[in-house]
Amino acid sequence: MRNSTYLKMGLNMLVHSKLRSWLTIIGIVIGIGSVVGILSLGDAMQEQVQSRLAEMDLTKITISPGYTKASSNMPGPPGMRGSSTDAELTDDDIEALHGLDGIQYIAGDISGSESVIYAAQNATLSITGVDPQVWKYMTTLKTQSGRLLEPADKYVAVIGSGVASGIYDQEIGVNQVITVNGKAVRVVGILEEEGGRGDRSIYMPIDGAVNLLDDAEEGVYDSITVKTRSEDLVDELMEDIVDKLMVSRHIIQEDDRDFSVTASKSMAESVTEMTSSMTLFLGAIAAVSLLVGAVGIANTMFTSVLEKTKEIGTMKAIGAKNMDILMIFLFNSAMVGLVGGILGDILGAFVSTLFPMLGLQMMRGASSGSSEIYFAPDLMAFGLLLAVLIGVISGIVPAYRASKLKPVDALRYE
Repeated sequence: MRNSTYLKMGLNMLVHSKLRSWLTIIGIVIGIGSVVGILSLGDAMQEQVQSRLAEMDLTKITISPGYTKASSNMPGPPGMRGSSTDAELTDDDIEALHGLDGIQYIAGDISGSESVIYAAQNATLSITGVDPQVWKYMTTLKTQSGRLLEPADKYVAVIGSGVASGIYDQEIGVNQVITVNGKAVRVVGILEEEGGRGDRSIYMPIDGAVNLLDDAEEGVYDSITVKTRSEDLVDELMEDIVDKLMVSRHIIQEDDRDFSVTASKSMAESVTEMTSSMTLFLGAIAAVSLLVGAVGIANTMFTSVLEKTKEIGTMKAIGAKNMDILMIFLFNSAMVGLVGGILGDILGAFVSTLFPMLGLQMMRGASSGSSEIYFAPDLMAFGLLLAVLIGVISGIVPAYRASKLKPVDALRYE
């Protein structure tokens, strides 16, 4: 027989057993729809994460007071609590690190929340004091108007886009004055929108911020930021920083550490691994649906063989070979998978459109914030091929048993 004959006879079997076939197909539709929908969600999340990582400065290392092994990026057994004290980071720490190779810039930051008044309206906002000498070289923030901080600045501020236009009734522009803790501060720059907490933050020279933030003290920092000359130097420099600070702070035992060292690069790698693991986990759950669908196809094919035993005997009596019977049933099971795959792709696309409506912002466009869905044609092709493959595999055993039936036994079957 020709392949076209196998296809025609397989299609006839599918058409003439409508209810059973469609019940089987539904199982494949759910399985493929789940896999395709989840993988499209995973792809969108990966794209969003990569987009965010591309905007990050992966050469940054941050030193913070306090230490727990669970939060450390350095080698060692995780989940064990070390020491955490109220130790402070000071100018002495910066001075100790200045001699390390690989450091391009280093600066201490302070932060806090203060009352900020503009146009007779009051709001409590986050204020970060940075070193204006190096901040513009260390930050990835960009201004939409005005400028970043300059070395000679003191009581000036660069504000987030949310502070400029989302908090007060009147929009704040460049060169307008806000009042921070009773002190007039001139706005010299407005940052581009980021979509995070930074949009509601204010950045000031650290000399001015020390005088405005409660509990701030000159020469004492909430964190120290280091920018390396190259991303490749981050891991080695982190170890050097830990060793240097352990010596300069007279710390001998690891459990006595009172500072933490984290890197943007390590955080980015952790987020990427977490996203991949979550996609894999959800995909495995969806694969269970496919397994159920495969069992359904096999069950339908076995039933079909029993129903068509006499027909198989007649076909063999007039010259059909074992291979012909095998191919007819395999084409039938493949078509069940094909129809289930097409409908499953449609279901997966529909499910993907629902994710943004359910509040999964990862599915939204990275830059535009629109509800554009990431749905790749190759993912749909994968779903289709997977469905056909499952159909063929599920039909192998029933088709083989049908092909091995003896004509006499088949014709006598009741």
